Amino acid sequence: MSQPLRESEYAAKLEQAIAVLKQDLPTLFDQDISYDIYSQDIFFRDPVNTFRGKFNYRIIFWTLRFHGRLFFTELYFDVHQVVPASEQTIRADWTVRGTLRLPWKPKLLFNGYSIYTLNAGALIHQHIDTWDRPPGEILSQFWQQG
Repeated sequence: MSQPLRESEYAAKLEQAIAVLKQDLPTLFDQDISYDIYSQDIFFRDPVNTFRGKFNYRIIFWTLRFHGRLFFTELYFDVHQVVPASEQTIRADWTVRGTLRLPWKPKLLFNGYSIYTLNAGALIHQHIDTWDRPPGEILSQFWQQG
């Protein structure tokens, strides 16, 4: 368990976490992210996954890169903004877009946002993703003409 930080230290670490997210997120399909801003027991949830732990968090990003390279000719994570949502949370708004590696070249497009919650030591201990539509509707894009 990390020690609580003084308010100025916490604010500085919050700004550092925002800077790292702004740097890491746009390239998450191409290269690994920095894990220094996350707690060991980070909790992650999106519409298809729920887990805890930094090891599993590393695996989800490795899986995104692996499947991205395998199934897509182009895949982008467009970050629109990364801003503090409160004293303990950061909000990142984004769009995923790409072209599947299929003869009819279907396009993938969906929007979402991530809420990152920091613990008393100013490490991200929770990451919750919300998508603009259900997973089945996103997958149905694979069968549409590009």
